Amino acid sequence: MIEKILISNRGEIAIRVIKACNTLGLKSVAVYSDEDVHSKHVKMATEAYHIGSASPTQSYLNMEKIIETAVSSGADAIHPGYGFLSENADFADLCEKKNLNFIGPSGKSMRLCGDKMECKDAMMKAKVPTVPGSPGIVEEVEKALDVAHKIGYPVLLKSVFGGGGRGIRLVHNEQELRQAFELASGESKAAFGKSALFVEKFLPKIRHIEFQLARDKHGNAVHIFERECSIQRRHQKLIEMSPSPVVDQKIRDEIGELAVKAAVAVDYHNAGTAEFLRLDDGTFYFIEINARLQVEHPVTELVSGLDLVKLQIDIANGKEIPFKQKDLKVNGCSIECRINAEDTFLDFAPSTGKIWDVNIPSGPGVRVDTYLYPGCTVSPYYDSLMGKLITWGQNFEEARQRMALALSDFYIEGVETAIPLYKTILNSTEFINGELSTDFLDRFKILDRLQNDLKNEASQKSEAALAATLIHSEFLKNKIKPRKEHSIRWKTQVDRH
Repeated sequence: MIEKILISNRGEIAIRVIKACNTLGLKSVAVYSDEDVHSKHVKMATEAYHIGSASPTQSYLNMEKIIETAVSSGADAIHPGYGFLSENADFADLCEKKNLNFIGPSGKSMRLCGDKMECKDAMMKAKVPTVPGSPGIVEEVEKALDVAHKIGYPVLLKSVFGGGGRGIRLVHNEQELRQAFELASGESKAAFGKSALFVEKFLPKIRHIEFQLARDKHGNAVHIFERECSIQRRHQKLIEMSPSPVVDQKIRDEIGELAVKAAVAVDYHNAGTAEFLRLDDGTFYFIEINARLQVEHPVTELVSGLDLVKLQIDIANGKEIPFKQKDLKVNGCSIECRINAEDTFLDFAPSTGKIWDVNIPSGPGVRVDTYLYPGCTVSPYYDSLMGKLITWGQNFEEARQRMALALSDFYIEGVETAIPLYKTILNSTEFINGELSTDFLDRFKILDRLQNDLKNEASQKSEAALAATLIHSEFLKNKIKPRKEHSIRWKTQVDRH
């Protein structure tokens, strides 16, 4: 049985896992780099150990050092969080070799999920619909051209080993494909160490909808509803919600069953996510399984009442999932905004530095998962995600209103954030009406609207400041001393008591 868990991660997800350990009465072990000496997760864990310099390759990606620390600290399990080593099959295998319980899927399953073509083949055998494209790896540009001609432009060039929006190029014609093929191949090699591409049909005006999965080692598998993840920038999610405005119970049951089939097809155990693209006509295509806990897992927790990290630990402990599919019901609506340290007007470039002040929103139906505190530092070495703001309501509108208010209360001094962008999105008619798609920002010119919103806000502040100045000036000009009779009357009134 698991008694002590090392968390091979940092930031808000490390804190999240530590809290789950506390709930279960388990000891937690934090690891940290030079950059994270004063980080919150280091202070919150039962124990904490330094593992290297700021560079991820010398710390949070250093498998040998992390394993060595786990063994020497007496930990019997490792939770990888998300990012870093969370989807590294070699790391999962190494944990098993060292008799450490890896809280996630097996290395074999992870390898299959990470290989886009092998995974696609497994899905086709399981009769899970996939996006039209090349049946295997495309090594030559001429073969890529043949596939593109058959399925029709535009197409996407993708790396087999890509993920999180990386290793993808959109091409609209033969000339672009020829130019992009070598570039995409080079990008793939630089990012993933291997140059292996495949061609996939580009589907315009699509929704990105994923299903939370859980499968134990006793043959039990469930989906825990969908998450709408269509609002993105550069193929990476910004806002997530559950339920999706276009998924009713019939569709939820149907696509949820496909998601469970997908997990079984790759022999997946623990918590994971099956991702789908939805076309305007209601067609769903499977795209991948994320073999880890998702950033946006709190959305599912709020509408299901489950603790997904606790569930992960229980499954890793060999326990059965304590509920059946029929027991799960969607309760209300939840929305999440990723609080990234980014400059929206510089193509979402990372913004780093010291956090001089921060106000964390709170209230009914408001949850914040973050590592922020006044005086902490947003490091240039790591991901720009500082935290997640999640709201819950009995319905979409209540969740949206709570989110809008919470965003107004969320104040971070020291770095640029996407908070103003989220305010514009949350108040847009298109968002309110559920007109979502992965090109939402471009399609509805959201950045232009944001600029107008900021100008109006600045103008209103200037007008308010000017009005306050004029009122104060008028007050000073007309200020007079109290008349004598007033003083006498007051004194008389006081004397009567």
